Amino acid sequence: MLDQAFRQVSARVDPVGWLAASTSVAKSAARNPAGVAAATGRLAVELARIPTDAARVAIGADTDPPAPNDPRFRNPAWQENPAYFALLRAYLCARSYVDGLVDAGTEDAFTTAKARQFAHLVLDLAAPTNNPVTNPAVLTRAFTTGGKSLTRGAAHLVEDIVTRRGLPKRVDPNAFTVGENMAATEGKVVFRNDLIELIQYAPKTDQVHEIPLLACPPWINKYYIMDIGPGRSFVEWALEHNRTVFLISYRNPDETMSEVTFDDYLTHGVAAAMDIVGEITGAPRIDIVGLCLGGAMASIAAGHLAGSGDHRLGTLTLANTLLDYSNPGALGLMTDPDTRANLDVLMADNGYLSGEDMALTFDMLRANDLIFRYWVSRWMLGEEPESFDLLAWNDDSTRMPAAMHSTYLRTLYAENQLARGEFVVAGQAISLSKVDSDVYLVGAIDDHIVPWESSYAGGRLFGGQVRFVLANGGHIAGIVNPPGKKNWIEVQGAPDESTQALPSDPALWRSSARRQSVSWWEDWALWSQQRAGDLQAPPTMGSELNPVIGIAPGTYVFS
Repeated sequence: MLDQAFRQVSARVDPVGWLAASTSVAKSAARNPAGVAAATGRLAVELARIPTDAARVAIGADTDPPAPNDPRFRNPAWQENPAYFALLRAYLCARSYVDGLVDAGTEDAFTTAKARQFAHLVLDLAAPTNNPVTNPAVLTRAFTTGGKSLTRGAAHLVEDIVTRRGLPKRVDPNAFTVGENMAATEGKVVFRNDLIELIQYAPKTDQVHEIPLLACPPWINKYYIMDIGPGRSFVEWALEHNRTVFLISYRNPDETMSEVTFDDYLTHGVAAAMDIVGEITGAPRIDIVGLCLGGAMASIAAGHLAGSGDHRLGTLTLANTLLDYSNPGALGLMTDPDTRANLDVLMADNGYLSGEDMALTFDMLRANDLIFRYWVSRWMLGEEPESFDLLAWNDDSTRMPAAMHSTYLRTLYAENQLARGEFVVAGQAISLSKVDSDVYLVGAIDDHIVPWESSYAGGRLFGGQVRFVLANGGHIAGIVNPPGKKNWIEVQGAPDESTQALPSDPALWRSSARRQSVSWWEDWALWSQQRAGDLQAPPTMGSELNPVIGIAPGTYVFS
């Protein structure tokens, strides 16, 4: 009983196991006095240099900027004011010292990495920019507004404590409305079961390619990341390029779905959607595009089709998708047995992992950008929240069924069964090498969820030709990637050329790739149209067997 009670408390206080890892590393550091002494010596040397360098700043001598690539310290005061310069240098010394202590307490690589992750989170929290007294931008704003910015910020802080569990509001909730200026592309719901709604979008061209496109979004978020808004919607882009588009909208799980499994997400999700798309369009093949976890599910479905001798899959497009979990990035530190056990405890009461808990975990991986930045802008500068569609979508969190989520973390993240050809779904071991369809694979250069090198590694698992494209942006901006001046891709060859097998080393691939000032959407449109069949009249919206039962965006998106 005591062990169970301790586990429940631990799971709620520290589900990721940061404190346990940090304690273990600290104990190891205590047993390594030489390592601690060396780190302390380096700290003393660096601190001793600060007064001299600050004096150089005071007299206007040239000095190297302390943190030239850190956006938190762009204010000129950190470079030009000797007091702020010294404060920042001291903070950076503290960061280096803590890293040195972690190095001194190194145990196994996993525990050390988790302790370092937690240490960096605490150090980011303690940054001088997060204190109104030591943030020059906050003091300047307070002076110019006669203190009103601090008054507004205090009011925002109280509001967020009361209504948002102490997390700063990042986006204006009244700026976006699903079905109006988000998820607004015209379409009809043509199918619904207990897991998904299937949306068929109205054509935007007089003729469409004979092969329809099925979009598979991640079930960890609402589907409209693929239809974020006019001019930024991938669905809209595909429709404008002569495609017939269907899209899966997953139901937001509740306590009745605790036993829903990966098998259900295949059979009642992607497989069911393919059956409906085929029946409505009469097409012999269906192209699939998947994002993130939706890409993993699409790949699993492709492997299942190939293993069953089912040849309905046309091309497969995957954006920011992890298939080979041997180097899963920061999230790999959250899939060890203890963390999975803690998550099972959290999911036991309701039968699902809450969207708020999951969103907070993801936000803490990029706390400077997604949490602390808004501490400053909202609570200290008194600014109103932004009107940014991606933040509004990100705040519209979803839950994950307990059984499916546990299986996902154990079999894919922890055991890498999909890459090994050992993952079994619907009674069949999935071998991606049997998938001989052409694959279009996108990785994003700044993706912290799916490092582009890991996305690249997934491309080597398929048996068909793979066109790998490295795009600008991060995990989300790398997906919402309409044509624009800042967008670029790196790729080998033209979209209409046959591709060579991907080399094992992604750096070797990149060394011979060519940069182009286009969005991957533009490159994908050329690639996919050449494989999508002849042009013909658009199919009807729905059919006699699967009639229209509602209008987009459907009902599940509001759950």
